[in-house]
Amino acid sequence: MNAERDLSPLTPGVVRALTDKLYEKRKVAALEIEKLVREFVAQNNTSQIKHVIQILSQEFALSQHPHSRKGGLIGLAACSIALGKDSGLYLKELIEPVLTCFNDADSRLRYYACEALYNIVKVARGSVLPHFNVLFDGLSKLAADPDPNVKSGSELLDRLLKDIVTESNQFDLVGFIPLLRERIYSNNQYARQFIISWILVLESVPDINLLDYLPEILDGLFQILGDNSKEIRKMCEVALGEFLKEIKKNPSSVKFAEMANILVIHCQAADDLIQLTAMCWMREFIQLAGRVMLPYSSGILTAVLPCLSYDDRKKNIKEVANVCNQSLMKLVIPEDDEMDEAKPSMTIPAEPTSEESLSKPESVTTGSLDASGDSSNSGVFTVTSCERIQVTLNLDGIVQVLDYHLSDTSIGMMTRIAVLKWLYHLYIKTPRKMFRHTDSLFPILLRTLSDESDEVILKDLELLAEIASSPAGQTEEGHGPSDGSDVRPGPVELHVPARAGQLSSSSTKGLECSPSTPTMNSYFYKFMINLLKRFSSERKLLEARGAFIIRQLCLLLNAENIFHSMADILLREEDLKFASTMVHTLNTILLTSSELFQLRNQLKDLKTPESRNLFCCLYRSWCHNPVTTVSLCFLTQNYKHAYDLIQKFGDLEVTVDFLTEVDKLVQLIECPIFTYLRLQLLDVKNNPYLIKALYGLLMLLPQSSAFQLLSHRLQCVPNPELMQTTDNTKPSTGFKRTAASNIDYTELLQHFEKVQNKHLEARHQRAGRAEQLDRRVVL
Repeated sequence: MNAERDLSPLTPGVVRALTDKLYEKRKVAALEIEKLVREFVAQNNTSQIKHVIQILSQEFALSQHPHSRKGGLIGLAACSIALGKDSGLYLKELIEPVLTCFNDADSRLRYYACEALYNIVKVARGSVLPHFNVLFDGLSKLAADPDPNVKSGSELLDRLLKDIVTESNQFDLVGFIPLLRERIYSNNQYARQFIISWILVLESVPDINLLDYLPEILDGLFQILGDNSKEIRKMCEVALGEFLKEIKKNPSSVKFAEMANILVIHCQAADDLIQLTAMCWMREFIQLAGRVMLPYSSGILTAVLPCLSYDDRKKNIKEVANVCNQSLMKLVIPEDDEMDEAKPSMTIPAEPTSEESLSKPESVTTGSLDASGDSSNSGVFTVTSCERIQVTLNLDGIVQVLDYHLSDTSIGMMTRIAVLKWLYHLYIKTPRKMFRHTDSLFPILLRTLSDESDEVILKDLELLAEIASSPAGQTEEGHGPSDGSDVRPGPVELHVPARAGQLSSSSTKGLECSPSTPTMNSYFYKFMINLLKRFSSERKLLEARGAFIIRQLCLLLNAENIFHSMADILLREEDLKFASTMVHTLNTILLTSSELFQLRNQLKDLKTPESRNLFCCLYRSWCHNPVTTVSLCFLTQNYKHAYDLIQKFGDLEVTVDFLTEVDKLVQLIECPIFTYLRLQLLDVKNNPYLIKALYGLLMLLPQSSAFQLLSHRLQCVPNPELMQTTDNTKPSTGFKRTAASNIDYTELLQHFEKVQNKHLEARHQRAGRAEQLDRRVVL
């Protein structure tokens, strides 16, 4: 710089003025440079113009001396003003040294650099667009500058650049997107504001289709939505809202699949605004894209299901999540069960693995499980029929997510209900594929029966009933569900009585039943075995919910099948105490529940071979509990056999529990269910063994309230002297015993004695073990 020849055509006076510390002198020098350059422009002397710019850049703007740098900046701006419309030819040389000064430690110098660039851009206008990325990069740094003057200057330059982009159709969006994608992850508040402002501008320009590149910036937008500044959050909300409006207008051009996983992640955000916004986007995506979203179902469910249990503080999120859940459920159609999973699927990015999607692993309305649902959505963008066929339902991933949420004890009630509804829906729509998962789902469904919510248990029972009755659960020989030692030694014959109007020619395995009496499959017996195991291992469940569970199952399945199978299983139960308790529970349900009205009537008359077969099956298991056996005989009007049983009670060990059960039976006789029995007491001649049996119960009881109750009842029997009878007493033609004449009551009585001997032996063994334990404690 000391050699004047090196700085020509700049005069020594101009050089000195450019390096002066006073702004006024530097400004005078800039005017001289502007005049000089105008002369070169007039002469079309491009070499001299380039030489002047190079001197101002290398010797001044990039100098180590701060005043020289300031002189260089104002000199470059002067050159640009002098060049006018021709400045576009020299923009690279003019812009680069100015942008370098954006990083200067001196805030005043950064301000001058901003001022110089403003003048350069103002003159060049649209010619600066090829250099937009470097300008944007520099501006993004100044937007976060701590100095207010610098920030103010950068805002002026920013507005100028936005005006140029808005009025031009030459903007290179493809080249800009990588820079935008990088800068959008800035954590600086002002830089974020700068980014959002530019996105809003670009989105408003008709010739710029930013929607095509939304997958590249969507994640960053949701990150900015969580900013601490309310102003920035509001700006980001507006930007996302504009994009969503655009998506609704042009769904056919939207890359839904590329953004699905981004939404899944942000639907699980801790920030309420991010989560609500992402959930709203997810709702629109599912409704607009339809089955295109199916490959992402497991991730969507991972995000949506926990939201269904939110309280009123997050009511909005909960409501939107419920819509997402219901809409996604409607996308699963019966055709998904028929699709070959080996077929080529749509070209859709792969769904995240379970480890990725389960980062944390309806308000669902109450009521019965809704297996129906129209999968169509009005005004929804739908893919072509060819594409629909190619979309593959990732059932394994969905079941894994549902299993996870059902197993998580911390999950809310509404989420568990939604999971059970999903499983039920899948068994209805895709039973063939779902039955591949049944063996793994069975244990968790059985554990769910211990849930504290009655509604959850109801949904669980409906699902288990569907599994047990679905034709898809019929397994070929050798491939049925196994349960170790509990598998029956012989074939399971659970006959469902055929009623009028229930049979059809297109029956499954020769038997077609109405929904109230469905055909049982190979899982039905396994279900009964495991349910009784559950009751045996968890006695509190049996006490608190046992009757509730069995009654609901009788509504969902065929009551006769349930009692037949449970009696059959209990017949081989090794835990005799549990068998007695379970029989007592079943007997109470049979005698008192309104759901069992039809079965009681069937047993009451024993008119059909099926009813007599059921009675014998129940009787053999009911023998585990003597009093329930008598009550079964009362129900079936086997009064003579009831009397014979009571005669055997003298050989039994009469305990307090035994007397308590007799007491309860006396109370039960006074209930409406046994009205017919009490009326038969009027016909002493034809019901002598009924009266004898009741007197037998009376003799068993101590003189308690139950004794007084039964005694008063028997006192009402007319003409008690007619109780005298002989073995050849012939019942009237109306007495129904002729209908059950083929029952071998002698054999049943022998079976009763055999079972009671087993119970007596078991009680002695328990008493012996208790005595040994007491001795050990004493020693």
